[in-house]
Amino acid sequence: MAYLAVGIFLVTLIFVIWQPRGLSIGWSAFGGAVLALVFRVVTLYNVVEVTRIVWDATLTFVAIIIIASILDKIGFFEWAALKMAHAAKGDGRKVFLYVTLLGALVAAFFANDGAALILTPIVLEKVKLLKFDMKKMLPFIMASGFIADTTSLPLIVSNLVNIVSADYFHIGFLSYAMHMIVPDIFSLGASIAVLYLVFGRDIPKTYNPADLPEPAEAIVHQGMFQASWVILGILLVGYILTELLHIPVSFVAGLVAIVFLVSGSRTKVVHPWRVIREAPWAIVVFSIGMYVVVFGLRNAGFTNILGHVIQGATHSGLYGGTLATGFIAAALSSIMNNMPTVMFDALAIHSTHVSGVMHQALVYANVIGCDLGPKITPIGSLATLLWLHVLKKRGITITWGRYFKTGVLLTIPTLFVTLSGLYLWTALIG
Repeated sequence: MAYLAVGIFLVTLIFVIWQPRGLSIGWSAFGGAVLALVFRVVTLYNVVEVTRIVWDATLTFVAIIIIASILDKIGFFEWAALKMAHAAKGDGRKVFLYVTLLGALVAAFFANDGAALILTPIVLEKVKLLKFDMKKMLPFIMASGFIADTTSLPLIVSNLVNIVSADYFHIGFLSYAMHMIVPDIFSLGASIAVLYLVFGRDIPKTYNPADLPEPAEAIVHQGMFQASWVILGILLVGYILTELLHIPVSFVAGLVAIVFLVSGSRTKVVHPWRVIREAPWAIVVFSIGMYVVVFGLRNAGFTNILGHVIQGATHSGLYGGTLATGFIAAALSSIMNNMPTVMFDALAIHSTHVSGVMHQALVYANVIGCDLGPKITPIGSLATLLWLHVLKKRGITITWGRYFKTGVLLTIPTLFVTLSGLYLWTALIG
């Protein structure tokens, strides 16, 4: 059974990453789940269990992407990017910092995929307007992709990994934010530092803001733009209420997405059915299918083995356990993608005999490792693969070798600093 479980997992993962002839990740994961059932690696009960764990996470993710897509269509993100560019007043290093901070904000509220896939084309278009050559453009391109994941820690909705982990361990929105906002600040600071260290010499010292249009010109529909601020405020309040009222996060995100779609239907800017069709529904099937395959690894005893390794690391104390769990999650995410890794590690942590502060540290260290670790390799996360695809469509090719070299330089120190921040904060608040 162990060989079958590993074989089915590897075949499924290869098809998810390879996507031959544009094969949807949903179909690949679904196929893997069917194979796991046919060969009795998993049971129907496992499918029900997985569905119970991930339904809220995946529907929340779809709703957030719909909201981000509508905001993109009305010019919200382009307006924000232009605001940042004009605020820097021609200082190249300052605009690089501002764009990085904007990416962090978008990742926090609209998920890492929203930041990487929506903000990257906007940033790319603006640096072209500033007449930057490829050497000067590269820091902005890499920053927009890197920061999308490294700062997708603070809220449950910032990353699908976060939602899955929070749902599995029954962590509410406020509780999660209380534990992860501070580590996210550590991650943001470390990300900015390593980006400047690696790309500092290539960032242009000056640029001409007059080459850029005014922010107001980016707004496609003034009424929708103004309404978006109110709707986003309601969304944030709704998130907070989910824990207090014990409401699934997907209910709030889904309701706000519907309100946005109905509001947009009165304009010619937003076409609701088109937005709904373009939503990442394949992620729903992918999440259920991939996690069914991962449950096959659990049934074969692999998560218990990892659980023993993690539990052994906790014998060196809170800091040792935090670092070990985070780096294990990062290593696994970089070679087998962060989506299966977060569940694999969650099952392993669940099998350990630790509790209290140590258990909290392991749970959040796993999230950090699965959020940051994927940046080491191009296959670490679906967001990175999609980001590379977006760049390629615009004539920019980043080879896997070059990406790996840069990914290691950027990710390892950022991961260490972030996990250290988690340790300090967890030790302080308990």
